[in-house]
Amino acid sequence: MSADFADTNVVLYLLGQGAKADRAEEILRQGPRISVQVLNETLVNCRRKAGLSWADAGAFLAGIETLCPVEPLTPQTHHVGRALAERYQLSVYDAMIVASALIAGCTRLWSEDMHDGLLIEDQLRIVNPFAGCA
Repeated sequence: MSADFADTNVVLYLLGQGAKADRAEEILRQGPRISVQVLNETLVNCRRKAGLSWADAGAFLAGIETLCPVEPLTPQTHHVGRALAERYQLSVYDAMIVASALIAGCTRLWSEDMHDGLLIEDQLRIVNPFAGCA
């Protein structure tokens, strides 16, 4: 089991080109965990920003699910996420992703949008995988 967890932005960079897309592919090929929250956010962005059809968005997400084990959203995720949002000043959506990573026992969360270097609950380090990418 991977000790890594990937945020939505890592998945979404697969839709582009260049250094960030290459880095995202490298990370996702290693099979980090993701959550249903990541799938939901990716679907919204596939439809609204990337303009993918429902079928194309579904095919894209199915591919992601073959690479990455998916953590469910549960009442426990909600309760842990709510506490993390307050303690670490995270958005509710980010906190739910962090909660999923913690519950799954992950030690690294790949995210461009969260606080790079932040250590959550002495267990989970947030790391920007695109630092230095053009």
